[in-house]
Amino acid sequence: MTVTVTRTTVPEHGIVRYASIGGLELEAGGYLPEVTLAYETWGTLNEDGSNAILIEHALTGSTHVTRGDTDEPGWWEQLAGPGAPVDTDRFFVVSINIVGGCYGSTGPSSPAPDGNPWGSRFPLVTLRDSTVAEARLADQLGISSWFAVLGGSMGGARALEWAVTYPERVQRCAVIAVGAASTAEQIAFAQAQTLAIRQDPNFNGGDYYGGPFPEAGLALARRIAHITYRSAAELEGRFGRAPQAPESPLQGECLAERGRYQVESYLDHQGNKLVQRFDANSYIAITEALMSHDVCRGRGTLAETLAASQARFFVAAVDSDRLYFPSQSRELARALPEDVDVHLIEAPIGHDGFLTEIGQLGPQLQRHLSA
Repeated sequence: MTVTVTRTTVPEHGIVRYASIGGLELEAGGYLPEVTLAYETWGTLNEDGSNAILIEHALTGSTHVTRGDTDEPGWWEQLAGPGAPVDTDRFFVVSINIVGGCYGSTGPSSPAPDGNPWGSRFPLVTLRDSTVAEARLADQLGISSWFAVLGGSMGGARALEWAVTYPERVQRCAVIAVGAASTAEQIAFAQAQTLAIRQDPNFNGGDYYGGPFPEAGLALARRIAHITYRSAAELEGRFGRAPQAPESPLQGECLAERGRYQVESYLDHQGNKLVQRFDANSYIAITEALMSHDVCRGRGTLAETLAASQARFFVAAVDSDRLYFPSQSRELARALPEDVDVHLIEAPIGHDGFLTEIGQLGPQLQRHLSA
């Protein structure tokens, strides 16, 4: 169920709503007219607007952080909800679909001014651009300052950008499982994913709407990404070299007839799941926004950049993460003006532990939000 918002009233909880924020001048020189942002809210904004928390989603995440009026489970149930660390009985919680996405915000599949999908014409949108767009929505909702902004992975990068771009509007900032900038290796992984989509014969330069969808390319991109989201130990312990019964990797006399290992079947499943719910152009747009992540761009050193923020920081990492190494979180914490501990999620799963094991940080986050 979705409803369109035209004024600042928020009676529904966990229901997708839409707001027009006007035209958006972009950091790379492009322009998006009449940008729409999709978002969800939980709880009630108090009279002085001082109890608002923004939760930023990760790469292919949606705005549905936790249950609401629909009772559909969210992706951070352990963190947000009634009585949770982000207590929706106490806080007014907001989650916004990033510009470039495909869950209701303006993105490549949205109509351009000529009525046709943006497709290949969709401009480069950086995380800094998305922050500017979200600030306009916050204005419409009557939120002049966030009690806290938090997120994991790309969501953590978005939270960090908020704390530096609008220092007077962020009181607390939680950055989980991400560093201050995308590294060369992270950009390399990302480029392999976007290239997998672009080389799909059905991609058509990004103008595939109305024709065959580049399913194979998007599924391959997800396979590449998912390998980085899980640890070597988790894949080995879960699958090892076991065949996918009744197939055998050694069956057949030619390569085309061989069967799969279980880990191959698992990656196929992950790729096919994403194809059912995500737009290939949006995957490229958001991935390249994450490639742009560098909170220091045009601002000086990391210490100089972070000194501009007025927020109290919470920093956390996943101990087995091989995409965003804990060392990046430590580098971020060391550059902060105040002494900030790096809290570790202990999870053999790898990077995805920021989702599946976020409950481990519950007591620490609760203290951070109560201080």
